[in-house]
Amino acid sequence: MAEQPTRPSPAFLRHMDDVVRESVAAAAPDFTVDATYQGRDEVWQAVARRVDEARGDLEFVVRDLHANPEEAFQEHHAQQVLAELLEKRVFDVERGAHGVETALRAEWASDDYDVARHPTVAVLAEYDALPGIGHACGHNVIAASGLGGFLGAVGSGSGRVVFLGTPAEEGHSGKEYMIRGGMLDGVDCAVMIHPFSYDLVSHAWTGRRTLTGTFTGVAAHASMQPYMGRNALDAATLAYQAMGLLRQQMPPSDRLHAIISEGGARASIIPEQATLQIYVRSLYTDTLMDLSQRVEDILRGAAMMTGTAVDIAWDTHPMSLPVRNNEALATRFGATQQALGRDVLPGGILPDSQAASTDFGNVSHLVPGIHPMVKIAPEGTALHTTSFADAAITDAALKGAYDSAVGLGQVVADILNDADLLAAAREEFEAAGGAVAVDKLLES
Repeated sequence: MAEQPTRPSPAFLRHMDDVVRESVAAAAPDFTVDATYQGRDEVWQAVARRVDEARGDLEFVVRDLHANPEEAFQEHHAQQVLAELLEKRVFDVERGAHGVETALRAEWASDDYDVARHPTVAVLAEYDALPGIGHACGHNVIAASGLGGFLGAVGSGSGRVVFLGTPAEEGHSGKEYMIRGGMLDGVDCAVMIHPFSYDLVSHAWTGRRTLTGTFTGVAAHASMQPYMGRNALDAATLAYQAMGLLRQQMPPSDRLHAIISEGGARASIIPEQATLQIYVRSLYTDTLMDLSQRVEDILRGAAMMTGTAVDIAWDTHPMSLPVRNNEALATRFGATQQALGRDVLPGGILPDSQAASTDFGNVSHLVPGIHPMVKIAPEGTALHTTSFADAAITDAALKGAYDSAVGLGQVVADILNDADLLAAAREEFEAAGGAVAVDKLLES
């Protein structure tokens, strides 16, 4: 019988779970917000009523998309489902919005809407799935929540509300393509949720870049004349090992992972070509760019040591920036969830090292935005697992989609009605560095 790999010890995860439980027990947050404008309670009630009227459709979205998972840029069924539900409510729907075939857009504006005086808020919805394990990131829940949040916000104040169906988040950067197609033109704030195993008003998300390093050497007979070759696999191996050594000097929230996807044809030939596929992640934009430069230096150094050439190709898809959580808006979302009886927690409860990446980071660097987490699974259930895929179709997922839709709608309503909230969100955004566009960042 073939030997089996050793099983990783869960000891560290158990300790992390203990730390999180202690932090949760000590948090006891209070997100209560007194009415900040006349009629706020009535506005919130109206938002909840509109979401409740759409509840059957939201549950249909959760179930139907879960049963029909589609990978990035292939989400034709999901697009059609959402478009038809919007059109049923007499919204004009633009399919293929902002240059992405499976995207969509709909909007509502108040009768007194004035672009110079009133805000525009975008509600985003993802709906792509993962290969092999379907909605193991719960984007079916995101789609329902975004749809419900948009419907709930309609009619809630003076301004404009835009629904944006944003494909291709998994392994891609669909939102960045839509941004380049004008998705955020005229938008003042953007909101969406993500399902998780905790209710969190904000959480850390790393920026992510991808890199392909292709080494080219000189082929030679590995026994007869090895000295006449230049070994591309040696270069790839050196680079791979150097990245492993670099990890010791990286901040604890940074991540660097790679595979050698090509390393030669047969052992008797000095490999002429070898290829590394690399992911670079970091918690801040400037540290992401610094880590990127260090990885590039490693590849060039490996080429120099082995006498090979290296071609470095960054970002087959546009990079995803770290999420910049707007706490002024996030706190307001916390108030909505607390009012619904959810045990919502502030940011910082989970360690920053437990972070993934999302292209909403690019949105949050251009306008104030929130990306809170909504509990649909038992605590500690990891994203991108079959366990999370199973959770994304449970009663907890249906309730999470409904509650977060109400919350998004109420936050949007507050932005439309509460000038001080919008001003606070803008002030925080500017203090964090203001607008940062990916294409401009790469030029600097």
